[in-house]
Amino acid sequence: MKMKQVAFLFLIFLASQTVHSWKKDEFRACDQTPFCKRARFRKPGACTLIAHDVSISDGDLTAKLIPKAPHDQDQDQIKPLTLSVSVYQDGIMRLKIDEDPSLDPPKKRFQVADVVISEFETKKLWLQSASTEKINGDDGGLSSVVYLSDGYEAVLRHDPFEVYVREKAGNRRVVSLNSHGLFDFEQLRVKKEDEDWEERFRGHTDTRPYGPQSISFDVSFYGSDFVYGIPEHASSFALKPTRGPGVEESEPFRLFNLDVFEYLPESPFGIYGSIPFMVSHGKSGQSSGFFWLNAAEMQIDVLAKGWDAEGGILMPTEQSRIDTFWMSEAGIVDTFFFVGPGPKDVVKQYVSVTGLPAMPQLFSTGYHQCRWNYRDEEDVENVDSKFDEHDIPYDVLWLDIEHTDGKRYFTWDKMLFPHPDEMQRKLAAKGRHMVTIVDPHIKRDESFHLHKDASQRGYYVKDATGKDYDGWCWPGSSSYPDMLNPEIRSWWAEKFSYDNYVGSTPSLYIWNDMNEPSVFNGPEVTMPRDALHLGGVEHRELHNAYGYYFHMATAEGLLKRGDGKDRPFVLSRAFFAGSQRYGAVWTGDNSADWDHLRVSVPMVLTLGLTGMTFSGADVGGFFGNPEPELLVRWYQLGAYYPFFRGHAHHDTKRREPWLFGERNTALMRDAIRIRYTLLPYFYTLFREANVSGVPVVRPLWMEFPSDEAAFSNDEAFMVGNSLLVQGIYTARAKHASVYLPGKESWYDLRTGTAYKGGKVHKLEVSEESIPAFQRAGTIVPRKDRFRRSSTQMVHDPYTLVIALNSSQAAEGELYVDDGKSYDFKHGAYIHRRFVFSNGHLTSSPVGNSRFSSDCIIERVILLGYNPGAKTAFVEPGNQKAEIELGPLRFGGQHAAVAVTIRKPGVRVAEDWKIKIL
Repeated sequence: MKMKQVAFLFLIFLASQTVHSWKKDEFRACDQTPFCKRARFRKPGACTLIAHDVSISDGDLTAKLIPKAPHDQDQDQIKPLTLSVSVYQDGIMRLKIDEDPSLDPPKKRFQVADVVISEFETKKLWLQSASTEKINGDDGGLSSVVYLSDGYEAVLRHDPFEVYVREKAGNRRVVSLNSHGLFDFEQLRVKKEDEDWEERFRGHTDTRPYGPQSISFDVSFYGSDFVYGIPEHASSFALKPTRGPGVEESEPFRLFNLDVFEYLPESPFGIYGSIPFMVSHGKSGQSSGFFWLNAAEMQIDVLAKGWDAEGGILMPTEQSRIDTFWMSEAGIVDTFFFVGPGPKDVVKQYVSVTGLPAMPQLFSTGYHQCRWNYRDEEDVENVDSKFDEHDIPYDVLWLDIEHTDGKRYFTWDKMLFPHPDEMQRKLAAKGRHMVTIVDPHIKRDESFHLHKDASQRGYYVKDATGKDYDGWCWPGSSSYPDMLNPEIRSWWAEKFSYDNYVGSTPSLYIWNDMNEPSVFNGPEVTMPRDALHLGGVEHRELHNAYGYYFHMATAEGLLKRGDGKDRPFVLSRAFFAGSQRYGAVWTGDNSADWDHLRVSVPMVLTLGLTGMTFSGADVGGFFGNPEPELLVRWYQLGAYYPFFRGHAHHDTKRREPWLFGERNTALMRDAIRIRYTLLPYFYTLFREANVSGVPVVRPLWMEFPSDEAAFSNDEAFMVGNSLLVQGIYTARAKHASVYLPGKESWYDLRTGTAYKGGKVHKLEVSEESIPAFQRAGTIVPRKDRFRRSSTQMVHDPYTLVIALNSSQAAEGELYVDDGKSYDFKHGAYIHRRFVFSNGHLTSSPVGNSRFSSDCIIERVILLGYNPGAKTAFVEPGNQKAEIELGPLRFGGQHAAVAVTIRKPGVRVAEDWKIKIL
């Protein structure tokens, strides 16, 4: 009877998904979360810990943190904590604080594994000594100072305990911890007889067998006017204050991976992923960063100026400063301080810790067509043929959960998809690929071989009593593999072999959804915090990393499937620090409204800033039916997302691009074609991200770090260093105000019209396009021939668009490889640098490459060049090329013209020079 009741409730839940919207009371606020409520109650100066026994040990600066005053005998004794400061190349300081294992705590606190890459540890600088100095106003108190990098030092203040990094010249602080005395570390202890450690929320009980174990502290960023990062939230790019004078709704930014339907724009509420990495930026043009490696629930306050006015804490006043307050339910202090000083430097320092973004396959940078669900093989074939019929390129067709046999992953519904391998081969014949969904919940069905195997091996996450955890998701009763365990990740990876995943082919790739993990009948629609993983680790300790480990295991599976030669493509909804190494993410279940279109920009910018450069939002909105104008505007913006996919809920009307009349079809076709035209540029940017971490899509201030007007602008964004794009976020818009930064001009991508930099332009807009510009002084590579897919464009010629600056100069790059293998790691690539100066365009190699291509440069377009010369000479060979007015782009309604060097015939892989006479 009980099972019938649960099943009935589950069916009600599933039915509700058709109209479900975000319900605030289903999720905990800070005042319903005891650790957050306790931490926020603390006052500045409450921390009484001092650094004792400070010394150099094993290349680190180490100390014990002990209470300054004798402890009240009526309270639990505070045991010493261990502290270590390590320094690494490139200006990175690591601070760790934990319980002393020699004092026999009730259990070992969880430290997140497999996030910090092994190469980072090789960059450690072994400290030999520390200098001691007295700090002004410290009543003779001491600080220990160690070398961090040229120009920077790390400082441990003893009494009161404080850690910060500073510039050597002038001792200007950069980032500090515990400057306000808010540090608190709830130590594990034995439960007393009269204590109740259980927590209850909406009918769920968390047994909390180890009691309170939270950590909190303040972090200050100096010389800062704004802070950014800590995804994932649907909020502005520059993080707004959550506490202090003038803050109306005082709720911290929450980091707790959750399956949130139709999340609200402009909310600090945490959604699908968590990256506890914050970047600051200020009027000086300098940036700094702070990262806390902790996978437990986290809450972060951005404190408004004057928040500490009653605390009596005296802080340096000569610098602008932003204070933040970090709170976590469990774990240890394992933090990283990044000194910058430039915004790109901070991002590079962060990915040196967590890993560089993976280099995607070329096909995955094209357009993806998805829906919950394409019904059957006939539906797939029809959608595919319609793209061809309407001359719309695309690369990937996706299948959601209904393609499986009863929500059993790695299977196919034999009635609807009887010939899956043949279906995939038909797509592959056109250079296209397929993606199927594989979620972490495994159907508890004894006839399902995957469940039977996992159950017999003991591979599932356990509940608090030690039994296999049983939760409800799409298949009904489900269990979840314990992805913390490397053995289980290897077992999972084997499931993607062609023998195990029957019906899969080399052109099939994977989508990991619901991996927060989503549990329909669990507390806050997720797994209970007292569930157990490998080694008795509680789920509360690693919750935010569960999806990360699942993503990792899936990517490893595709890597194994291809014998280590084929780059995986795996899209994940949940993510954590380091997820950039394994694939792409998207912003989850958004809605078909203008606010969600608008908020997609700061969300994608934030993901890029925190390492996740391969990201995007569902074009058109997942829930609801977009009006045609909104859908068109979303395609026009989405064409510039790093990850470009249309997707929709099964209760929405079909919305493929040809279903809204000829005019709207033409507009969406044009938007998608723009993406394909720019694929050489996007692929070059993905390579830049792969070697440096600098994101494909960037905030304006990353390219213009001293331009204050750019600091809070999240309506516009840069694609690489060359393109600026701004969406249209309201219906029936006739004008748009666009700020173009810098001193040089910007050229309209469609018309070639030049606009001055450093000012706001009020521009007329039409239905045909959104504002998009090329920066003067840049060269952008394109491919202008329209094909069915990116794969069919491989041998097509290139066009170079040169936007000249006031010195009649420009530069740019092009990266080419085979688009699919890892041969590029062994030099099999083409990387060219183009420079236009003094009327000469030259191509020279970047690095030593060994990749051949017969592709040629078909056209060179010059923006901002005064026509006069009729001929150009090409070296070597001293061949002539004609100069004439030609179309700026093909396929537009009103084709603009520009000065064009036609058919210079030079190969992209070779050195050459084109001289305009």
